[in-house]
Amino acid sequence: MKLDNKFSAYQLAIINEQAALYTCACPIHVSLQIANLRKLFNYQLECMANETASDSDIQMQVHRRIAEVTKQAHQLMEQCLDEVLDLEGWDKTKMEMPAGLRKRINGN
Repeated sequence: MKLDNKFSAYQLAIINEQAALYTCACPIHVSLQIANLRKLFNYQLECMANETASDSDIQMQVHRRIAEVTKQAHQLMEQCLDEVLDLEGWDKTKMEMPAGLRKRINGN
């Protein structure tokens, strides 16, 4: 089982950086959730990889179920971020916020 990533970790970092500089915080919230879902998914994969024959089948089912649902949530949040960037008019090749949204937090 693996995640299909629409956005790389680098692209998410760029979105986070731009959103932190300007007053447009919505994309960063979605981006952070994507990063957290990736961590949760990888944690479940590690748990499944470390299961031993003496561990219960229930534990493996628990990890697998969490991973499956996390994968679904990840896909939805990536789609959401993609749509938000389109709606806001981001340049997705550069991961650049449009000039109209670039109002600096400090007012400059």
